[in-house]
Amino acid sequence: MTTTDYYQILGVSRNASIDEIKKAYRKLAHLYHPDKSGGDEKKFKEINEAYQVLSDPQKRRQYDQFGQAGPQFSQGFSDFGERQDFQSTNFDFGNLHFDFGSFGEFGDIFESMFGGKSHTANYEKNLRGEDLEIALKIDLKEAVFGTTKEIRLKKRVSCPDCGGTGIEKGSGKQKCSHCKGQGTLRKARRTLFGQFIQETICPNCSGQGEVPEKLCHKCRGKGFVKDTPTLAIKIPRGIENGTILRMPGGGNAGEKGGESGDLLVHITINPHPYFERKGNDIISKLPLTFSQAALGDTVETETLYGRVRVKIPAGIQSGEKIRLKHKGIESEKGKGDHYLETVIVTPEELSREEKELFKQLRNLGK
Repeated sequence: MTTTDYYQILGVSRNASIDEIKKAYRKLAHLYHPDKSGGDEKKFKEINEAYQVLSDPQKRRQYDQFGQAGPQFSQGFSDFGERQDFQSTNFDFGNLHFDFGSFGEFGDIFESMFGGKSHTANYEKNLRGEDLEIALKIDLKEAVFGTTKEIRLKKRVSCPDCGGTGIEKGSGKQKCSHCKGQGTLRKARRTLFGQFIQETICPNCSGQGEVPEKLCHKCRGKGFVKDTPTLAIKIPRGIENGTILRMPGGGNAGEKGGESGDLLVHITINPHPYFERKGNDIISKLPLTFSQAALGDTVETETLYGRVRVKIPAGIQSGEKIRLKHKGIESEKGKGDHYLETVIVTPEELSREEKELFKQLRNLGK
């Protein structure tokens, strides 16, 4: 083995702390691992070799004193991976089981690289029912004040006869003969980095390790049946267009007692004939005659909360807005206002008398 500088390999100073060494190693291991895109097996072995020495206080002292020629390093690390015993550990990533126990700190590194020790046979997840999605249209006032909408939805529901277990009443469970109660099937193979064990969920018991002694006659052991139940969807006050409501457990029932999926409700608010929503504010048009705009008036107009009387100031111009405080939409963000946008309406037909009056106004420069 050629002489190398372990400190230089890890990119740390000779007085680096153990935490600094670990941090440097983790970064480089992620970068050069041969299973990753752009990885480098030779570089990866050098990094491991350097870390094995510098992370151990006794080996580090000997290395600092004797270098690689010291007694602890005469065997070298050139056969790293092939000479390690991988039989006593318990590390999982994806559907592969890999033994890294004899590496000490390496277990932590590979846990961070491959997602920790989460077991493939996540039975609850595999048995969980699917999420369902629906579109629901509501009116503006339903969105403003909240409501409850009832819908009928065709989906899978828990079997009423067996309660979703898939087991016939009066019967029980027995150990799965296919996987001998383990819930998984394992196949071992050796690689450069040790022994990999590929795990797959047992298809006979769906990973549970047990099977019914007798299947439910109604659902044939699935734990669910198809139905079209009526669901009550609660629309919260002040909901906005495009909101997605999640109803936990409102989706398809799971298999063999598994958790039901969720129901995702996509809300669309139908356009209102004369109210326009902007955030929590409401905007509507307020038509006025020439005389009302010029002289002022008191008129009635519609709001979300019923009709109200509004005072029109004299000389108001078309396009000006009159604010009705707290007549908008109430939500967690607060309560908005209602804005009346004035529109001065020009009469299309005039009587002879009206025409004379307008001519007089024109002659007066009005």
